[in-house]
Amino acid sequence: MTELALFVSTFGLVFCLGLQSLNVNGGYYVSAFVTSFAIGAGNLVVLKLAPSATPTEMAAYLIGGPFGIVASMIAHRKFFRSKTK
Repeated sequence: MTELALFVSTFGLVFCLGLQSLNVNGGYYVSAFVTSFAIGAGNLVVLKLAPSATPTEMAAYLIGGPFGIVASMIAHRKFFRSKTK
């Protein structure tokens, strides 16, 4: 169960970090502000679970990041493209 929690928290954290970067670069101030809270929450979960991680939990942690960043790029493109049309 901790593997799932680590995967989801890492996915969410990296997803939000990706959104944060795209929001800052795009000048989306409110979105960047809101995303900061999600980054903080994700960090709290990861920092609580990761220090005592087993090898399978470490693998779940490492797998969450790549999926999170790609998902954030897709989501940001879809969300902000629809807002500008």
